This record gives sequence, structure tokens and C-alpha cells, in this order.
Amino acid sequence: MIEKFLNEEQDPKAVEKIYVRLADLLTTGEEILYIAVQKKPIVNLFPDCVALTNKRILFFTPANLGLTIKFVDFVWKDIVDVYTKEEIIGAIFSVKTTNGAEMGVDYLPKVQARKLYQYAQERKESEREARRLRDLEDKRAESGAIQFENASRLASQHPVTPVLATPESEPVHVPEPAPAAPKPDELTEKLKKLRMLFDNGLISQEEYNHKKLDLLSDL
Repeated sequence: MIEKFLNEEQDPKAVEKIYVRLADLLTTGEEILYIAVQKKPIVNLFPDCVALTNKRILFFTPANLGLTIKFVDFVWKDIVDVYTKEEIIGAIFSVKTTNGAEMGVDYLPKVQARKLYQYAQERKESEREARRLRDLEDKRAESGAIQFENASRLASQHPVTPVLATPESEPVHVPEPAPAAPKPDELTEKLKKLRMLFDNGLISQEEYNHKKLDLLSDL
């Protein structure tokens, strides 16, 4: 079953572990699209992995000397953008979410990073189309509600038959004010500080990923 995820020289052992873990995580109708495996230049005993499904993207990080695997996932509708950056040794693949969180894996073989980017862009395009259709349906429903309200108002102004009893006034729909922009919570502030440490070169990409995973796993 894992052979189709070994076409770009992925580590078979790492893919097998992730595949078994994914089998317990997949929801109804969810399918695995691609699995990419980190390949560090010197020691690569416990590589990080990235898995794409038709519903979400998952980042896996081995812990306890490979005895356990921690993961964080994001559904496609929450992904704002995906990035890939090729370096001298390998490439970095990362994503940015609607709440400002970022997650990435470095030292990916370049061909695997490109595949991740390709699949991710395709899923984002599908999600954009689904979102567009949902917005159209919402607008149609809203338009129908307004027309019904107008028709009800005209009927009350020009009744066909006299009504002896005093009719109860229909509640007037008042649009709720747009919610105020949420203030940055404690998690967001910690993620910003962590990103600042990474941008200033005070921690490595691997340390950045592990610390971020620890923060996001508490959600």
C-alpha cells in the first residue's frame, strides 16, 4: 500500500510509520495524497514528515527517540498560503494559516518539496472554488429572505380582509454588527515571539518546528 508514496526516494521505514499513524487519523472519505520525508545531510534517524490528504495537511515529528510521533494538522480551508524554498541542501516547505500560525519542514528533498507544493496548490484551488460556491448559496439565501420580508411588509400594509384581533408585530431583523477583531491571545503572542527568535537566527528551523508543535499541540 505504501509503494505509491516511495516514488521520490522517500525513506520506506519513515513512510510506513506515518502511514500506520495516518490510518488511525483518517476520517470518512479522507484519502492520503502524498507523504514527504525529511532527509538531513548527516544524521537522519528520526526525520520529520509531511502528509497531504484531500481534507488537511499534517506535520509529523518523532519524539522520545522515535518511540512516539507528535503531529499537528490544518484543514485546507484554514490554509492561507503555502511556500517552498530550495536551498543548497534540500528545500523548505511551509504553510501559513488564517490565524497567523506557520509550520514548516526543512531538509526535504527538492523533488518532494515540489510535489508537496503542487498538491497543496491544487487543494487550495479546490477549496477556493468550494468557498465561492458556498458564498453564492449564502447570498441567494440572504436575497430570498429579504424578498420574503418585503412581501410580508407589503401584505401587512394592504390587508385583503379585516383582522379583528390585533396582530402580533413581527420581529424586525436587525443585522448583527460585525464582530470586533479579536485581540491577540496568549498563544498568538508566543508564536510571534518564537518566529522572531527564528528570524533573528537565535534558533534553528528544527528547534522552531519542535517548539511550535509543542505550543499548537496544547490546543
